[in-house]
Amino acid sequence: MVSSMNVLFAGVIGGWEMVLILAVVLILFGAKRLPELAKGLGQGIKEFKKATREVTDEVQRAIEEEPPPPPPRKITSGPTETVPAASESSPTPKA
Repeated sequence: MVSSMNVLFAGVIGGWEMVLILAVVLILFGAKRLPELAKGLGQGIKEFKKATREVTDEVQRAIEEEPPPPPPRKITSGPTETVPAASESSPTPKA
C-alpha cells in the first residue's frame, strides 16, 4: 500500500533530478546559449506575471463597479378598446 506521504511528494523534483535536467540542457544548448535562454525565460515569466496581474485587476474593478440601474419600464394596462359615443353612432333610418 502506498503511503499518503509518498503520493504527496510524487510530483516534487528532487536535487538529483534538477542536476540531471541542468546537465541535459547544458549539453543540448551549450554554455554560451545558456544565459540567453535564462534571460528569455525570465522575460517570459515577467510578461506572464504582468498579464496575470492585469487580468486580476480588471476582474477586481468589474466586481467593485456598481451595476447600471435597470431601464425604466413602461406600464401598460393591456389592449384598449374604443367605444363610439352615442352622438357619433350611425343614424337610424327613418320610416
